[in-house]
Amino acid sequence: MSSWLFPTTADVGIRTFSHSLEGVIEEATIGIQEYQISGHLTLDNSLPRGTGTWAVPTEGDIERGLVRWLEEVLYRGYGEGQWLVESSISVSEEYVTGHVSWVDADLVEREIEVKAITMHELVLREVQEGETVLGEHLGVPDFEGPGWMSQIILDI
Repeated sequence: MSSWLFPTTADVGIRTFSHSLEGVIEEATIGIQEYQISGHLTLDNSLPRGTGTWAVPTEGDIERGLVRWLEEVLYRGYGEGQWLVESSISVSEEYVTGHVSWVDADLVEREIEVKAITMHELVLREVQEGETVLGEHLGVPDFEGPGWMSQIILDI
């Protein structure tokens, strides 16, 4: 597991770590999806899957690109009926692109609805070799670089 949830005043946060920028975005994506079906619920692995390529512009701002990507995942799940279950992310100066696998969202039993991805306390950064990022929240471990970390606050 490379994503950890933590409570905030009114919402919930998720912190992720990975060895690469693409990996930390993938971890955030799957962590948020799993959070929405958390607890006793599980995703039925026998559900038929669709595949596709989803892309969002970064406009030269990778933090904004992360937020746009996660907003796209939410929109696809709630607005287009495509519940993302797996992704392979690539990042360029212009786009965050995901080669995704999804299932019919109507077949996914959800416990929690994420309404939005906020910019509040947003972090997406590279962690240098030997640098330690403190967990800061109960249950979130410290992380020692090299690698990448993200922190996203979810409006629920």
